[in-house]
Amino acid sequence: MNYRKAAEAADYIKTIVPDISADTAILTGTGMVGIPDMMENKTRISYADIPYFPESTVKSHAGECIIGTIGGKQVILFSGRFHYYEGYKMEQIVFPVRVIKILGVTNLFMTNASGGLSEDYNEGDIVVVSDHINLLPRNPLRGKNDTRFGIRFPDMLDAYSKELRAKIKTKMGDAYKEGVYVVMPGPSLETPAEYNYAKMIGGDLIGMSTVPEVIAAVHCELKVAVFAIVTNICYPIEKLEKTTVEEVIAAVSGSAGKLNQILEEMCS
Repeated sequence: MNYRKAAEAADYIKTIVPDISADTAILTGTGMVGIPDMMENKTRISYADIPYFPESTVKSHAGECIIGTIGGKQVILFSGRFHYYEGYKMEQIVFPVRVIKILGVTNLFMTNASGGLSEDYNEGDIVVVSDHINLLPRNPLRGKNDTRFGIRFPDMLDAYSKELRAKIKTKMGDAYKEGVYVVMPGPSLETPAEYNYAKMIGGDLIGMSTVPEVIAAVHCELKVAVFAIVTNICYPIEKLEKTTVEEVIAAVSGSAGKLNQILEEMCS
């Protein structure tokens, strides 16, 4: 949990954009496009240029930090995340979260692509995550705690901010859905028995990301909201069909426009 490295990365970003005053950041997952088009006065910084930033190796993750304004308010966009299945350590996966903490951000919105375990979900639905079940073998807070990020034992009761979810609900109206997200290590998609297990333990959504960043964000005292786009139906088991990454990307892209509108309203 190296504060110095995160501080150096934040300092580098501030050499490119000295007047950072953003209180909101967005961290996007698979297939999310169009957010940069909503931004004005934007500056792009490649992850490759930011000290200690890992390289995103996943298709459709752009791998850049974009700072600009949405509705007249400055926003920091991290386009592309890092995953446990890529071989990264937890401290690398959550590194962007710790950087935005040092940059002064207080609200973090994230997106992901998820399998749907609820019979109320359809492909393309936008679901707001209300809670999670962590089935990853490592926790990003494991090891010596650095109190400059947060306390040793952060409480996860309100990990997915009730305040932000209430605001999102007013924007989405009758289209609002929420659910519990189950994270698996990946990169192999889950077996039918694993989908069934995830459903039995209380899951509505399933995926391979997001939870490490949420834990780190709560540790850093950020308010978090996560939008999951349902890319394939995983329950009941009889509805299972083989899924490719191209199909996942296509499903996310089909709903990205609607999600972008919600994000624009939340950031303005």
